[in-house]
This record gives sequence, structure tokens and C-alpha cells, in this order.
Amino acid sequence: MNQTASTKHSKGLYVLFATEMWERFNYYGMRAILVLFMTKALLFDKAFASNLYGSYTSLVYLTPLLGGFIADRYWGNRMSIIAGGLIMATGEFILFFCGHLYDSSPEMASFLFFAGLGFMIAGNGFFKPNISSLVGQLYPKGDRRIDAAYTIFYMGINVGGGIGPFICGLVGDTGNPADFKWAFLVAGIGMLISVAIQKLFHHKYVLDPEGKVLGLIPKGQPKIYTNAVVATVSLIALSFLMIGLLYVDAKIVNYLTYLLIATVLFIAFVIFSDKTLNKLEKQRIGVIFITAFFVIFFWSAFEQAGASLTFFAEEQTQRDIGIFVIPASFFQSLNSIFVITFAPVFAWLWLKLGKKDPASPTKMAMGLALLALGYLWIAFGVKDVQPGIKVSVIWLTGMYLLHTWGELCLSPIGLSLVNKLAPLKFASLLMAVWFLANAAANKLAGVLSSLYPEAGRSTSFLGYSMYNMHDFFMLFVFMAGTASILLFILTKRLQQMMQMDK
Repeated sequence: MNQTASTKHSKGLYVLFATEMWERFNYYGMRAILVLFMTKALLFDKAFASNLYGSYTSLVYLTPLLGGFIADRYWGNRMSIIAGGLIMATGEFILFFCGHLYDSSPEMASFLFFAGLGFMIAGNGFFKPNISSLVGQLYPKGDRRIDAAYTIFYMGINVGGGIGPFICGLVGDTGNPADFKWAFLVAGIGMLISVAIQKLFHHKYVLDPEGKVLGLIPKGQPKIYTNAVVATVSLIALSFLMIGLLYVDAKIVNYLTYLLIATVLFIAFVIFSDKTLNKLEKQRIGVIFITAFFVIFFWSAFEQAGASLTFFAEEQTQRDIGIFVIPASFFQSLNSIFVITFAPVFAWLWLKLGKKDPASPTKMAMGLALLALGYLWIAFGVKDVQPGIKVSVIWLTGMYLLHTWGELCLSPIGLSLVNKLAPLKFASLLMAVWFLANAAANKLAGVLSSLYPEAGRSTSFLGYSMYNMHDFFMLFVFMAGTASILLFILTKRLQQMMQMDK
């Protein structure tokens, strides 16, 4: 059978689906209660908690640059995924102990909190770019199933992302700060399940179109690089470095923005100075950098889910349904539930459209437009509502629905675009560039969340003043809407640079 014409997917896709699902259960389950734990147990103020959240999630997406580089040259995808997963699980268990000590030993709890986040950052750097880059390698170049495969893979992310906040919120977000620790424990167990799946099934099912096992250690590498003791010591050292970087950015000097800019320039120099790349390859890499810039505006607004929108759910959303008060953390499951519901529809739609299928940059511009509409919806819902007055869950729910549609137009399509355009020798590194855009966006998300205008407090951003929640949400309407229009305008030029149909 012609592989390009086939509609069946590789069994390896479902192994990667399950591995990613449990890792996302871990990450999103912990994220759902993170700012609540900071403000209710550790007693951080909202502005500091928001900025720390932004620094943490930014570093989570920055470390894939290192993890992708080491996987490409030394460890291979499989070893990197397993090692990273074990370090992430360790981070969750450290946070579990932090949750035990926050009341009796605040100083030790604060140290353990930064330590746990540092281990999570280091582990994610090795896990995230390698699992994503393997998806595209399951198929021949140019196979039309790749977009659908990434959308199915994205469903795996969101099965975990939907269950994680629900389970972790159920055991941890009970109204009693002492219970937050159980959320960290459950998330850590989920991470261990992810590692076990990868360990057991990778060699049998994660194969390229010729039947060869993907993601193995590159040939010719000295054994010292893959020695278990050396690898373990290196990862622990990296984890402590991440603890220090997070602490310095949060408590001493805010350097991450400058580090992100320097990293982009350095990677661009490394890639574009490679003399083995031809003109077309460099143009296609340029498209990756341009689209990555635009998604910063998407994710900085979208990632308010883990910060300002959690505060909004906690304080200004009517969660009492009579027999049950919905935990604020539950709302972070909505996005993933909607992805699971609509991902098959979007996957079917892109295939059904055939030659009329919009170009990838066009889809991404549509995603930004839907994000702006989501914030316009909730801005309308809170217009003229006085501080302290709670509004219906319909506004938050409707916003998450529109954001999900936007995400399905942008995120899996973007992952697929990187796979299509990246030369094989830079596959993992350019996938990490995609996550670098997420790093910048998450740092900006924390900064923007710290402007949350509560209790009559006015804030401003680049001259735009915010006096209430309506003003705050309209900031994201203007930001995402402008980015959407500009990307629509650039679509034809980007297609010319790609020299591809889509």
C-alpha cells in the first residue's frame, strides 16, 4: 500500500500518545494548584506568585533547547525522555514534602518549593522536545497524515491535561491548604507511569517507515556520555542550576527576558551560519522563527489560565452549584476537555478540505483571532460588574471554548509545520525553538498576570491603564487581535518562503 495514501496511523503514535498523556497529567495537574498553593499555603502575594509562575513556566520551555541539543548529539530521544521523566517525578515528590512543611517550617518549605520546581524544569527540558519530534519521524516526509497525527498526539496531551487538574484538584484543592501536598504526590505517580510506558513499549512500536527503532543513542558516541552514573550526576547538577536560576529571577534580578533574547540570537547564528544548509532550507527555517514570534502573543494570553484566570475563577466566578462548590482548579480541565471533544473534528476538517485546506500560517492567524474573541466574550461578561460580585460560569466556560478552537488552529499545526520545514540535522533543536517562543510567552504571561486589577487597584501596561477586569481582559483582545491581522497579511509571503502548498 502507498504510505502517503494510507489513512492508518503507526502504532508508535499511540505509545507516544500514552507517554505524553501521563506526563501532561503530571504537569497540568500540578499547574492547576500551583498559584493557589503559593498564595494560600506559602502566603505569597498575587503579584509575586504571578511573576514566579511566569519565571517557572518560562524556564520549563527554555530548557528544551539544551535537552534537544543533547538528544540530537549524545543521548538520543528515548534515553532523554526516560531520564527527563524520572527527574520530573523527583521534583513532584520534593513538592510533596514541601506541602508537609509549609506550616511547621516555612523556611525549609520555601527551599523545597524552589528545589521541586528546579527539578521539574530540568526534567521537562529533556522530555518535551524529544517526545514531540518523534511523532513526525514515524511518517515519510510529505505524508499528509502528519497534520492529523500531531492533532491525535495533541489529544493525548489533553487527555492528561483534562484528567490532571480534575484529580489533583479533587485531592488537593479542598479549601484546606494542608491538602495541596496530595496533588503533588498524585502528579508524581502519573509521571512514573509515563516513564514506564516509554520504557516498556518504545523498542517494539516506535519505528520509522522502514521499521527501524527511532530515537536510539546516535552511533559512534563515547560510552562515557551515556554512562548511567555520569548522566544522573549531570541531571542533578542541571536541576540545581535551574533552582538557582529560578531563585535569582524571582528574588534578586529579573534577567530572564534578556536571556531569552540572547538565546534566540545565538541559536539563529548557529543555524544560519551552517554552510551545509542551502537557500531554501534557510528560508524555511526563517518561517519557523517568524511564526514562533507570533505565537508568543497567543501563549502569553492563553497561559493566563494558570495564573490570573485561576484567581478570577477563585474570587469572581460563582462556583457554588448548591450541592457542591466547584474547586477553582477544575476550570483548567475545561480547555483539555474541549480539545478532546473537538480535536477529531479539526483533524477530519483539515483532511476533508483537501486542496482547499488553509495554509499553516493562515490557520495560526485564525487561532489568534479566536483567542481574541474569547477574551472579548469574557470582557463583555464582566463589563460594569463591581469588584467582589461573582459572575456566571458561562463566561469562563465560553472563553475556554473559544480559546480551545484557537489552540487547535495554532498549536498542533505549528508543531507539524516545524516538522515539515526543519532539516533533519536540526530537527530537535528547531522543535526546541518552537518551545522557546512558549518560554518568552510564559514569562510575559506572568508579568501580565501580575497586573491583575483586584480590590480597586489600577495597573498599566505600555501606557494602557486598567481599572477593572473589563480593562484587563481587553488588553488581551487588542494584543491577540493585532497579531492575528499582521499574520494574515504575511501569510502569502511565508508560503513563498516555504515553497510548499500549505
